Amino acid sequence: MTIPRANLPADARLETLAVREGLPASPWGENSEGLFLTSCFVHPDAETAARRFANEEDAFVYSRFSNPNVTIMERRLAALEGTTGCIGTSSGMAAILLLVMGLLKAGDHVICSQSVFGSTIRLLQGEFGKFGVESTFVSQTDVAQWKAAIRPQTKLFFAETPTNPLTEVCDIRALADLAHDAGALLTVDNCLCSPALQQPVKFGADIVMHSGTKFLDGQGRVVAGALCAPQEMVDSKFVPVMRSCGMSLSPFNAWVVAKGLETLMVRVLAQSDRALELARWLESHPAVQRVYHPGLASHPQHELAMRQQNGRGGAVLAFDVKGGREQAFAVVDATRICSIAANFGDTRSIITHPASTSHGRLTEAQRQAAGIGQNMIRLGVGLEDVLDLQTDLARGLDALA
Repeated sequence: MTIPRANLPADARLETLAVREGLPASPWGENSEGLFLTSCFVHPDAETAARRFANEEDAFVYSRFSNPNVTIMERRLAALEGTTGCIGTSSGMAAILLLVMGLLKAGDHVICSQSVFGSTIRLLQGEFGKFGVESTFVSQTDVAQWKAAIRPQTKLFFAETPTNPLTEVCDIRALADLAHDAGALLTVDNCLCSPALQQPVKFGADIVMHSGTKFLDGQGRVVAGALCAPQEMVDSKFVPVMRSCGMSLSPFNAWVVAKGLETLMVRVLAQSDRALELARWLESHPAVQRVYHPGLASHPQHELAMRQQNGRGGAVLAFDVKGGREQAFAVVDATRICSIAANFGDTRSIITHPASTSHGRLTEAQRQAAGIGQNMIRLGVGLEDVLDLQTDLARGLDALA
């Protein structure tokens, strides 16, 4: 027995795969995927159950291992990222946990950008450091620093591009070549772009990590994560850890993310256009010191970003106001449309003070090394009218000018 696939043409394009990839309909013929809210699955006899639990027969056996809704989401996301396999997890951080547990052991070494999400730094340096996995944090954009950090024990490169919140862009191809020459793997966190804008495997990445909580869901409803990788790696490295440790994606959350993927292309392109318009407007505002968005010609990695990100800068931007924490808080508090929260990728625009929220658990020295000041504000641009968003930001910014 093999779990069947959706009957699609071999040359189906991304927009079609985003809507149609997954599983065939059940005998009931539903057009929209059903919900399979079950913890276990019934087998016709004991011998069949034994074969299935021993992985000798492909089937759904227990929802900690596999579930139709999770499989639909995994197949759909893998198709969009251009990988042969994918494994869903309970959150984006659970995906990184699964990544390290599946690939590394005590004594192994990770090289990671110092500009990645704050919780990623804490997980690698703090939690895995206790178990003998060592990490070195380097400049996101300086390939020479990545090269200098390589040791004989280096097994994994981890990059987030663009980074959150500075939107720094790394050269995926250069890092992939460097990692492979050293016998290591490159994982790219693709949360800020999503496959709507960027497919890291096209530039040599081995694994693509996602927080499905962001653009993949797209409406701020559920928490989810995923690793996209070759199917052989998923089966041999990640599935055994998942079965033992259970950082499983719930069927309902998988169903929500799979539905979100159907509109991913439309949403991300529209949000990216709005973000670029806002970034250009912010650059001209007298109360703004600096704007961080890869779509701007002033961005240090603008040309690289346009090559890697299908000509768009994405829907997340950051900016430094003139002043410090007090002035940044004043701008945030003056908004009436933007949601004050620590997320992005939502249809509703979200405004955040990174130094006190998403990166608040880092030391001040770590924040400074990453370039995150107390005067920085991050904006995850949604689908509101861009003129309304400008007016919303101007309430606070005009008072500072």
